[in-house]
Amino acid sequence: MDGVIQCTCPFYAGSVANGHTDAPSRCPLNSSMATILPSQRALFDVPDDIAYFNNAYLAPQLCASRERQLAGIHARSHPWERNAASFFEDAETVRALCARVLGGDVDGYAVVPAASYGVSTAARAIEPRLKPGDAILLIAEEFPSNVLPWKRVAQETGATVVTVPTPADGNWMPAILERIDGNVRVVAAAPSHWTNGARIDLQPVGKACRDVGAMLVVDASQSLGAAPFSIAQVQPDFLVAAAYKWLLCPYGFAVLYVSEQWRDARPLEESWLVRERAEDFANLIRYSDTYMPGARRFDGGEKCSSTILPGAIAALEQIHAWGIENIAATLMVTNATIASHLQRLGFKVPTQAQRSPHMFGAQLPDSYRGNILDGLRERGIYISQRGNSLRFAPHLHVNSRDVDRLAQALDELVR
Repeated sequence: MDGVIQCTCPFYAGSVANGHTDAPSRCPLNSSMATILPSQRALFDVPDDIAYFNNAYLAPQLCASRERQLAGIHARSHPWERNAASFFEDAETVRALCARVLGGDVDGYAVVPAASYGVSTAARAIEPRLKPGDAILLIAEEFPSNVLPWKRVAQETGATVVTVPTPADGNWMPAILERIDGNVRVVAAAPSHWTNGARIDLQPVGKACRDVGAMLVVDASQSLGAAPFSIAQVQPDFLVAAAYKWLLCPYGFAVLYVSEQWRDARPLEESWLVRERAEDFANLIRYSDTYMPGARRFDGGEKCSSTILPGAIAALEQIHAWGIENIAATLMVTNATIASHLQRLGFKVPTQAQRSPHMFGAQLPDSYRGNILDGLRERGIYISQRGNSLRFAPHLHVNSRDVDRLAQALDELVR
């Protein structure tokens, strides 16, 4: 796990040693070759006595991000050194990095403070196109940020919220597809279910939406940055992700991608920073009616925080250096090791084909009556429980010693 390995099928990297020979075409990473990265713990400030498998809750901050944020805090003490360009430059750097790391074009990205802001922006833009009787399709037990805005829109337009129930076999994609018909106008979904990492293939969902004239809004907070996602193939109308999880960015920053056909829509707020000639502070009293090009009109106010965006830039640069496919392949190997041990202890674990590469959920054995979260926490090991699932979500700071400690602790607590 701590060495560099080449694997021709990272989806099955954890079972190649057992003779698995499935064709690489079945690999959800869409890659015929990925590098298994060594532990990157030195780039994080995670003490040796902490085993942190809870990235889906809140990612450990990169040391480089911390240093740039500290520099930004010090810079705020000298406001005379901040000029007009300072209110725009970091946001443009973020847009360029997002296009390079995540796909899409530079003009498609908006800098927003939260996933809820991004989904609410999408809902505001889409609302005028909805009428009574239209259906807004959600998935069961979705995170509130991708539910509450749609409930409000449904109340105001007469549309109906329809929830796809959790499929018995754990396969979300066909369950969603069978609900998409001519009445559906919006599908709000995610590539990975936030409670348990269940993988949802959104490429056929995107096609089904286009076939019936529905709009696709994707909340990728629990996957973007750790699992490959193709904007070009899925073609979402809007894509949003809270960036403090798998994008390793500071809290208070999120990514919003807006497809080209929506870039003339009404934004959620009317910030002066998104209008033409906004950098000409002396003439701000000459109010501009023209927005900056692309998705910039959707930027949140005070977007260029010197205590947030520098840290986001450092994180995006590091993810670009690692490569998302390599991150995904590496985390898949780690999770395959954990899942195999859980199964031996009697946990219910989804098949690898139904799991996202970077996180997964497991259900406790029916006979277990203890508090496993507290037991692990007492040993310096951290995971989460969401719904009925214990959620395992490592990142590249995890090393083989952490995995061994987790396995030993599970043995002690469950057996």
